[in-house]
Amino acid sequence: MRLIRLYIRVLGQLGSDIRVGAILALANVALAISAFAEPILFGRIIDVLTRGQLADAPPVTFGVLMPLILAWVAFGIFAIGAGALVALHADRLAHRRRLAVVANYFEHVLELPLAFHTSTHSGRVLKVMLEGSGSMSWLWLGFFREHMSALIALVVLLPLTVFLNWRLGLLLVGLVAIFAVLTAIVLRKTETLQGSVERYHSSLAEHASDALGNVPVIQSFTRIEAETRSLRVIIQQLLQAQNPVLSWWALASVASRASATITVTAIFVLGTWLHLNGLATIGEIVMFMSMATMLIGRLEQAVSFINQLFMQAPKLQEFFEILDTAPVVHDRPNATDVERYKGDVVFDNVSFSYDGKRSAVQDVSFAVNEGENVALVGATGSGKSTSLGLLHRAFDPQSGCIRIDGLDIRDVTLSSLRRNIGVVFQEPMLFARTIRENLQVGRPDATDAEMVEALERAQAIEFIARQSDGLDTVIGERGRSLSGGERQRLSIARALLKNPPILILDEATSALDAATERKLQLALDEVMKGRTTFVIAHRLATIRNANRILVFDQGRVIESGTFDELVAQGGRFAELARAQFMAAEEPQRRPVKVSAHA
Repeated sequence: MRLIRLYIRVLGQLGSDIRVGAILALANVALAISAFAEPILFGRIIDVLTRGQLADAPPVTFGVLMPLILAWVAFGIFAIGAGALVALHADRLAHRRRLAVVANYFEHVLELPLAFHTSTHSGRVLKVMLEGSGSMSWLWLGFFREHMSALIALVVLLPLTVFLNWRLGLLLVGLVAIFAVLTAIVLRKTETLQGSVERYHSSLAEHASDALGNVPVIQSFTRIEAETRSLRVIIQQLLQAQNPVLSWWALASVASRASATITVTAIFVLGTWLHLNGLATIGEIVMFMSMATMLIGRLEQAVSFINQLFMQAPKLQEFFEILDTAPVVHDRPNATDVERYKGDVVFDNVSFSYDGKRSAVQDVSFAVNEGENVALVGATGSGKSTSLGLLHRAFDPQSGCIRIDGLDIRDVTLSSLRRNIGVVFQEPMLFARTIRENLQVGRPDATDAEMVEALERAQAIEFIARQSDGLDTVIGERGRSLSGGERQRLSIARALLKNPPILILDEATSALDAATERKLQLALDEVMKGRTTFVIAHRLATIRNANRILVFDQGRVIESGTFDELVAQGGRFAELARAQFMAAEEPQRRPVKVSAHA
């Protein structure tokens, strides 16, 4: 029943092509009927011919046989033509829906919360997308080309053979039922085993993706042999899990071939005995032998289909598990679309927990006026990045609310909220595309002149000019053809080009050398004018000109003020400042003194 429910769900993914699928299903019913009609008509022709050989029977003329022959030929021609059309449209349907499913899955995954992507390997996500969509395509194709007509023949038409000759019909039904029971036993034996096989396939994809994404580390630390050995261990475990499954299905395949011989022989022997006792005609024997051959073929198709469905089931379950994962953050009904914010931001008793046990942010409240530059400092894990993640709705708070220009951000569409917020992450996160395409991520309609201006303001124009193809240079996976500082400056230029009213800089200068950082800091000071800016920084010297500094500790804001005010308070911020500037003052043996000009 689990496989049947899974199969029904796969058919449900036909979406807008469901009407085409319904037409193909009706065509399969017609094909199944025509396939049964052919041996019946052939048997009737044989009976007419054999009756004509009796001494007291009138001679058989071609005119007498003509209606039966024409009907037989008509059904044959219909089966050929309809089969070709069904195959053609089933192929197109399967390929079209496979690509549609890939697109829908891709969009769904991109909408899932960061917590999902943090806990799920990207290699597994990609593997599930490709294998799941491929499995569905195969099932759609097989269903509409042959499996549906095979199932109709076995489930609906096979019992009707009892009305043609109940003795031969019952024998045929009994033999098919015995084989169906054997197939069910094989399914039960291999169900759990196949699940473990798919888990090893996922491990294989994750390990390979992980290694390919870290080739420089593997080569630098001479890990090629070790990584290859680990991959081979997974392959060996996969084979050990797969071989028992293959053995069981090899047994089922042998049984299906043996059933063909057994069934035809049994029909012939019983039919001969019945004929000798006047209980069956020669035409009925020929009819049932033809039906037996056809049904065994259909049975082999059905077993092959069940085998493939069974093999694909774990892949499909993984696919639907991810598809069923609901995005935590989504638009509310009648959410407002904001064209452009002014930039007043208020956190009102905001609390958030990743695991529901320990608070990452607790009762955070502060207000930022339009155009202010606010810095967030604190130890790693103190809640700085989480707070700003809540601002652009990477996740929503469990309590409290965040307002921009007086509007709760949960009452605003996600697209318009994020369109108004620019983020420069600590990790540059660039695409394996051209520099132009990376810059246009936040503003697809940007001109070359605007891109060049953004690059100049981000101190990036110099290294862009050195690239062989300029803006059309492909920078490799995650921008690996660029240095760390170059990648970061390009990501800053990307945010500047977006020109948002609210800007988040998450350690934006961390990957830069001292000389470039000084240049970029001047550019950032200019860029931050007239826009609300949040800066997460560990190097306190980079935020001494901030309008306000919020000091985080264990998810709470414990201090707030300007650089000089916080140093004068002698609290947590002063401790952080002393720790950073002490090294420079230690050799002079002077008392520790920190100022805004340190």
